[in-house]
Amino acid sequence: METFEIDSALDMHLHLRDGEMLKLVGPLTSETFSGALIMPNLVPPVTTKEAMLEYKQRINEACSEDKFEPHLTLFFQNDYSYEFLEDIKDDIIGIKLYPAGITTNSETGVASMDVEVLRPTLESMSKLGIPLCIHGETNGFVMDREKEFMPIYESIAKAFPDLKIIMEHITTKDAVELLDKYANLYATVTLHHLLITLDDVAGGMLNPHLFCKPIAKRPEDRDALLDAALKAHPKLMFGSDSAPHPKHKKECCGCAAGVFTSPIALQVLTQLFEENDSLDNLNAFVSLNARKIYNLNPIKKTVKLVKKNFVVPASYNYKGENVVPMYAGEVLNWSIQTIED
Repeated sequence: METFEIDSALDMHLHLRDGEMLKLVGPLTSETFSGALIMPNLVPPVTTKEAMLEYKQRINEACSEDKFEPHLTLFFQNDYSYEFLEDIKDDIIGIKLYPAGITTNSETGVASMDVEVLRPTLESMSKLGIPLCIHGETNGFVMDREKEFMPIYESIAKAFPDLKIIMEHITTKDAVELLDKYANLYATVTLHHLLITLDDVAGGMLNPHLFCKPIAKRPEDRDALLDAALKAHPKLMFGSDSAPHPKHKKECCGCAAGVFTSPIALQVLTQLFEENDSLDNLNAFVSLNARKIYNLNPIKKTVKLVKKNFVVPASYNYKGENVVPMYAGEVLNWSIQTIED
């Protein structure tokens, strides 16, 4: 196959940041994707309707050259009232729960994952049909944090059977197996977790541009994720978790966590699915599953890819912001040929 078309691609877990960084990275998604679920962990986090609408306006301004729908989320808080959530539910696609301090800009996240502590907000969300998106990690040993979180997912799924729960950026075979255990559990998976293990990050010379949270795991975990994605498991969606940081914050002591993949996501996914004889499932993984899970009717946008070498830029730059993508300087087998609305 020399060409392939992706219809209305959706990125269901994306970091666009703010300010000049937003102006740089926003168009690198909006050019090829029809829509994306935008994370709310800004500084300060997005917790009010006013802040959410203002952020959406800034995103739309940054991406004004493209037809693109940013789907907004709120940063989870225990004291959201039913009335507040009822008023905002048509403006958001979900609410994102971060355990306190577990990842970038999550210091004001949830301190206790006890179901009874979370119940007031979760009951309102369940009644109103607002999905719950969770960064599922504990504060345990770094390789075990997601696995240790599995019982928490189960406790919430059991306590709120009508609540749609998205396990964000899953990285383990344990999470893949949990997908089939509860009807109300779904998941996103990133591009990089389909490709790398911890060995790629730190097995030789440290590669800071592959360091992320949750950290990449073992080969058997990567293989389980890849198998589910290639088969387009109906409860699994593409969510890049593309997380840009300035080059000087990645290539330093105290390296920031995040892998920047937005500009290469569709090219690499096409290459990956072709190599595994699964191109027939790519549109489901990168669009159709998300449409069904979130009940979306995305903007029509067809991306035609052609089998032609594409050299990944060493970095992307805008007004002092300098971001290095995954596979910087490397050659991909597929290139974007045309984009039609």
